[in-house]
Amino acid sequence: MSAPAPTPAPTSAGKTILASNIAKKYIDEVSATVKTLNETPLLVGFLANDDPAAQMYATWTGKTAESLGFKYELRKVDKEDLEEAIIEANTDDEVNGIMVYFPVFGDRQDQYLQQVVSLEKDVEGLNHQYIQNMYHNVRFLDSEETQKSILPCTPLAIVKILEYLGVYNTLLAHGNRLYGKQVVVVNRSEIVGRPLAALLANDGATVYSVDITGIQKFTRGEGLKLHRHKVEDVSLTLEEVTKNADVIVTGVPSAAYKFPTEFVKDGAVCVNFSSEKNFDISVKEKCSLYVPMVGKVTIAMLLRNLLRLSEQKKQKK
Repeated sequence: MSAPAPTPAPTSAGKTILASNIAKKYIDEVSATVKTLNETPLLVGFLANDDPAAQMYATWTGKTAESLGFKYELRKVDKEDLEEAIIEANTDDEVNGIMVYFPVFGDRQDQYLQQVVSLEKDVEGLNHQYIQNMYHNVRFLDSEETQKSILPCTPLAIVKILEYLGVYNTLLAHGNRLYGKQVVVVNRSEIVGRPLAALLANDGATVYSVDITGIQKFTRGEGLKLHRHKVEDVSLTLEEVTKNADVIVTGVPSAAYKFPTEFVKDGAVCVNFSSEKNFDISVKEKCSLYVPMVGKVTIAMLLRNLLRLSEQKKQKK
């Protein structure tokens, strides 16, 4: 009688990490700070579209802000009236922070609207001055270093997620904690993908930024340009840049898009910031850690930015 066939070894499965667990630390910090304030900051959100993801984000923002003691107003306006509504909020001393739920027009006009929001009230960190500072790795708005620059919420949230997951090496100096790491970011939007690639490159990673127009390589500057990342076009395929990637971040706003699981290196960290599920469930057979959504960490970063703007407003008085 032949011996029974051996039982197959169990397939290792990646662990799913929820954004709510990562956000808790920052939410607790924000909540404790709000309780110490004499005046409650007011955040105004403008919704001028019917996009389900934007509406969901608006709902999350409102619920979280109010649960932590902030005041929140969602102002629904026609997109043709949005610019005037933003300008009015800019001049309203009762308003501490302003955010716009994009997309509105879905083109360069959206980039223009980002610049209409006052620097002092831009909780999303999308003002040109903030973006320029981020790309040049400048952390303050003033030479006295009393007014900190605001970082874009979702890119900052993804950095905090990677720190939580242990991707950053805390034994190394700040600015070098991603040394030796290769990261792929599938999205090069001006709101998330490009800023994220720059932030990660500034921290020492080699970042491949993937977009429909091609692939770019982001690396930290050298010598006197150490403060600024370097960008170059590369003639590589998605498979080539992901086969050795320690981290893969996706943000494709399409239900039809799925990142090829076979391109994921065994043990990689996978993070999705799209409102759609860019990874198939099979990704857990390859990756070590999987974060399917980042929204709650983004909101935590947004409220931290709101507190910072409120504090800096008081310093100017």
